[in-house]
Amino acid sequence: MSHMQMTTKERVLCVLKYLFLALCVFVALFPIIWVIMSSFKTNAEILSNGVALPKTPSLTGYRNALTISPILNYFGHSIIITTVSTVLNVLFLAMAAYVFARCRFRGRDVLYFILSLAMVIPMTALLHPVYSVIQALGLYDTKTGLILVYTALNLPMSLLILRGTFLSIPRALEEAAYVDGAGFVRTFFQIMLPCAKGGLTSAAVLAFLQSWNEFTFALVLTSGQDARTLPLSLSYFTAQFSFDYPAMFAAVTIAVIPSIIVFAVFQEQVVSSLTAGSVKE
Repeated sequence: MSHMQMTTKERVLCVLKYLFLALCVFVALFPIIWVIMSSFKTNAEILSNGVALPKTPSLTGYRNALTISPILNYFGHSIIITTVSTVLNVLFLAMAAYVFARCRFRGRDVLYFILSLAMVIPMTALLHPVYSVIQALGLYDTKTGLILVYTALNLPMSLLILRGTFLSIPRALEEAAYVDGAGFVRTFFQIMLPCAKGGLTSAAVLAFLQSWNEFTFALVLTSGQDARTLPLSLSYFTAQFSFDYPAMFAAVTIAVIPSIIVFAVFQEQVVSSLTAGSVKE
């Protein structure tokens, strides 16, 4: 009897658990699905019943979004800035993380602590110093300026992920490479980087998402349209779209779809690499 009661209790808990998970998924996905669904509607359908399915799905909103604003130019700016900053971030931080994981030198732990401390510094506290440096370098309102800033912004997380990844790789691989005559640089590029591809992928995905969705520094460090990124441009679209809600939702969809695709494709690598090095054998 007690066994049957326990089984019933477990079933109830299991049902409650899945109901709670379903509620979390609904809360997380509903706004995204609603925006994408509304981008295929007409103004009349959105104003009459915002949550209903589109009666006759139309691409008019996307055509208007591309016509009203130079969204493709901003999309190209975001692709260039995000891709270059992600590559630079992962390359430089992989070198730094490898040194922190394998080399012993005076002040190593203190330096790593200082670099990791940047993770808890509010982004708004960096606005004025970063703005001053970019102005002094003559990189205001340029793609190069945003690339440098985005490369540095993702430093703490990439360093944390890649250091844990390199710590999880057995030292025997390096020792075998050194015995075969490989130097420090060759061992890093030919042995360690391929072994750390999971961590590299995770760091690259997180850096890509952070750079793609970044708004504050793009707003402060740009004034014209030559370096304006897609998230920043959406705030300027509101006045241009006026009451053309399908076009506005279409522009938002164009902005968020790339980041959703990137995370959906690489989510397993992100989760696995975040736990790398947390368990020592």
